[in-house]
Amino acid sequence: MARLLITDDEPKIREMIRKYAEHEGHTVFEAADGMDAVDKCRTDTFDLIIMDVMMPNLDGFSAVREIRREDPHVPVIMLTALGQEYDRLHGFDLGVDDYVVKPFSIRELMMRIQAILKRTQGVSAGSEHLIVDTMDIDLSARTVKIDGERVSLSPKEYELLVYLVKNAGIALTREQILQTVWGYDFFGDDRTLDTHIKLLRRNIGEYSRYIVTLRGVGYRFEKED
Repeated sequence: MARLLITDDEPKIREMIRKYAEHEGHTVFEAADGMDAVDKCRTDTFDLIIMDVMMPNLDGFSAVREIRREDPHVPVIMLTALGQEYDRLHGFDLGVDDYVVKPFSIRELMMRIQAILKRTQGVSAGSEHLIVDTMDIDLSARTVKIDGERVSLSPKEYELLVYLVKNAGIALTREQILQTVWGYDFFGDDRTLDTHIKLLRRNIGEYSRYIVTLRGVGYRFEKED
């Protein structure tokens, strides 16, 4: 199964998550604050990190920023008591995959963990590419290049781009995108998808024009002839 790093300054929360995660067969490691998590990521590798936002020594956002320098692709789920849109935008901009708001359902958290692991661990070892003009999406390496230059995308932005390109020309509803890319019955609001689309458009530059907004429906990736 997976190697998980649980980062929270509350021992009871770490213990609760550990209990259920180990029951699911995962190997669990713990960090008491952001600095502890950064140190562990410098000496070890993990399949997924669960990160609290408000912690002493180093907050969750700062910790994610440092961890991304060591491993830009490791999935991250943030645990937060903050519900303001700014905090979510800031986290998504750093490449955070998902949010769970405290107090949370441990069953929901486990579902989200499994959904992310299913996507990230189920990547084919082949060399399949998706090509759109000068944009090259390498499905085995999970990389995107435009004009030969590597494009920095968060894991969620990458998965969103792949889904849109694979379904080019098809009108995709918000529900279809959320259930496929997020991998579970989505419990948040539509602004999560809109935020990721905004970040993706910003990062792919001129190719942002290929992502067409369908008002009241969703989005469509529309290649130019």
